[in-house]
Amino acid sequence: MMTFSRLKTWLILGVVALGAVLCVPNLVPRAAVPEWLPLRTINLGLDLRGGSYLLLEVDMNAVVRERLETITDSVRTRMRQGNYGYTGLAAEPAARRVVFRLRDPGQGQAVVAALRELTQPITTGLGQSTPDLEIAAAPDGLVTLTLTEAGLRAKATAAVQQSIEIVRRRVDPDGTREASLVRQGQNRILLTIPGEQDPQAIKRLVGTTAKMTFHLLDETAQPAPGVAPPPGVQFLRGDGGRGAEAIYPVRRRIEVDGANLSDARAGQNPQTGEWVVNFTFDSVGTRRFAEVTRNNVGRPFAIVLDDKVITAPVIREPITAGRGQISGSFTAASASELAVLLRAGALPAPLTVVEERTVGAELGADAISAGLISVAVGLLLVCGYMAIAYGLFGWFANVAVLVNLLLTLALLSLLEATLTLPGIAGLLLSVGMSVDANILINERVREEVRNGRTPLSALEAGYTRAFGTILDSNLTVLIKMALLYAFGTGPIAGFAVTVSLGVLTSMFTATMLVRLMTAKWYRARRPSALPV
Repeated sequence: MMTFSRLKTWLILGVVALGAVLCVPNLVPRAAVPEWLPLRTINLGLDLRGGSYLLLEVDMNAVVRERLETITDSVRTRMRQGNYGYTGLAAEPAARRVVFRLRDPGQGQAVVAALRELTQPITTGLGQSTPDLEIAAAPDGLVTLTLTEAGLRAKATAAVQQSIEIVRRRVDPDGTREASLVRQGQNRILLTIPGEQDPQAIKRLVGTTAKMTFHLLDETAQPAPGVAPPPGVQFLRGDGGRGAEAIYPVRRRIEVDGANLSDARAGQNPQTGEWVVNFTFDSVGTRRFAEVTRNNVGRPFAIVLDDKVITAPVIREPITAGRGQISGSFTAASASELAVLLRAGALPAPLTVVEERTVGAELGADAISAGLISVAVGLLLVCGYMAIAYGLFGWFANVAVLVNLLLTLALLSLLEATLTLPGIAGLLLSVGMSVDANILINERVREEVRNGRTPLSALEAGYTRAFGTILDSNLTVLIKMALLYAFGTGPIAGFAVTVSLGVLTSMFTATMLVRLMTAKWYRARRPSALPV
């Protein structure tokens, strides 16, 4: 047990040297490192670096309304195809259902069978699935299509996951802002952006649904206050030019969907110098846009963003290149912001800011200072105790504590982990726990010496018999940290990761590094008594 081959010795020293190398990038300013050099460093969390914290909530009522509107349009199409007579087709969001009444109640079962194609299967586990709609026909001819709980949960999950990806593309399109988005509960998203001191700009980015669609106008409808729009038409407000507001009779039918945009960039009109947003369609959007503009030359074509008409130009000629331009009262900032929103895509539902916090950079610097002081004081106290209690073997343990801290930081750098205040607490805890194994070994060696063993025999027995206890104690800690990581989020999970890495590195330093130092010392001195 106290014999080390040359290969094993170099492997242990190589691990320590590699840990030191991995820690070096944290001491070098990022600007001084070439971009092509793939260095991994520890990132500072929101509470250490400062930044913005937003808790967002997905509007599930909007998700339900949109799903019911889609069902309503599909029901209207199916009923027309099947030549079924009906009245009173309407969506009831409060009851999460679509209802209508058949003119001939005897067609109830046939209509139910025809509408079953509208249901979407929802996987519930164990390979089983359930429909997202319950379709029923009453004897009096009333037909209801109701969203099931499984369907509602599936829509909520899909909406939140889609919102997370879209918000990430909006606030961190290049992946350089270290934004963190975590789902909380059924319909909430936690967004943290270290270093961001302008939460209002972030709220503007995430608070806009940015659902863009292209519609034809109904030139026969006359919008007026108090006048209901004709079927298939909606009256939407928009920019009428020169700062005036106008009401447009927009057909509900979506001619081209903004989801088919492939790119959007802010630019300036070369003739007028005003700021515009230039957009490009993908292949599907290009084909559809060309078809619509070819068949409707001379008619106004509205670009609608979040139920507001941005512009409604007249189609002068077919547009077959798949490119267009959005003009309006844009500034450079608003045009760039709209371009970012369109590139990221539309949110499936509006997001509401439930909670908002901003952490200043000075507060973060104070937290870093306090955290470093606490780790330094803890390290000094632990090293002082070990030196007093165990003499030379205590100093060996102190070297192991320093190496343990070095290796933990190296692993955090390798993982590009985000260090928070709980993470610093985890480092401090791992410093204290890293000497537990050395205390168990030294106490076991001391006991073997009292029992009359020779120095070499006492050392071998101490390391051998203490190993089982060390393994058991560290396994229990790792199990607890695994549970914290599995069920915790954010800082709690970070704390669990930091402590787990500290425990794993302490196993290496106590059972390998300290034993190597002890073996080298024994071979060099051959003492007749151990200094324990």
